[in-house]
Amino acid sequence: MAFLRTLVYDGCNMKTFILTKIRLSVFFALFFVVFLALLYVLPRIKFTASTLTLFSVNSFLYGFYISPILGAQKARIEELHRIVRAEANAIFAIMLGIKLLPEGTKKEFRERMTRYAKQTAANNIKAAEKEYEELISFCIDYKGARKDDMTKVLEKLVANQQNRTNYTMQASNKVFSNEWMIMLVLFSITLAFILLLDTGDSLVLKVVTALLCTALSMLVLILVKLSTLTHKKARRVWDPLKILVASKYYRIDELTSED
Repeated sequence: MAFLRTLVYDGCNMKTFILTKIRLSVFFALFFVVFLALLYVLPRIKFTASTLTLFSVNSFLYGFYISPILGAQKARIEELHRIVRAEANAIFAIMLGIKLLPEGTKKEFRERMTRYAKQTAANNIKAAEKEYEELISFCIDYKGARKDDMTKVLEKLVANQQNRTNYTMQASNKVFSNEWMIMLVLFSITLAFILLLDTGDSLVLKVVTALLCTALSMLVLILVKLSTLTHKKARRVWDPLKILVASKYYRIDELTSED
């Protein structure tokens, strides 16, 4: 059992490494080489008119199906950018509100908030939720001096729950498995038709065919990275929180050259 857990854990780490560390340009070159090689190995077929009609219908369905899903995932990342920035602003205001609390209380609150912010920046939704609940419980159970100031902090924490709800909803809004199933079926059929289509022995046409297959594959890969929030644009979603923690809650934006 321990071996299986280790195997699954290592497999997940490898997938994460592949999606986050390897650039899309590397995948593009790899796909192009693989498809160009396949064009010299696979048999060539002269399709009939009815077969080409089937290919056209399949290609249309593939484009019709993947386009709105791709657009929705891009919109999802834009919304996550907005939500995380709003939460970073809320946390900034909360941390300003603890300045009048006793030093020991401020230190413990700051440590709890830092743990929460780091879990959120790592997109660990369940762990972040647990840390936030503990933050609220800490404020509710507080019996020390300046309780009115702690009550104001608690109110800001509760008000920020709307951002947290929106974040959880958008972060979990991945491409569903049934959508992947349909897309991969249509993608595989489209790719097979293109690779098996007899375009002659022209090197130029083989290169064009390999580029077309590469573009189709890159489209699916980009969708995978958008859905799993491993795309370069998606990885910048949590920058405001990371900068906020790194600056010890003094700034949300990166330092400028004038600083």
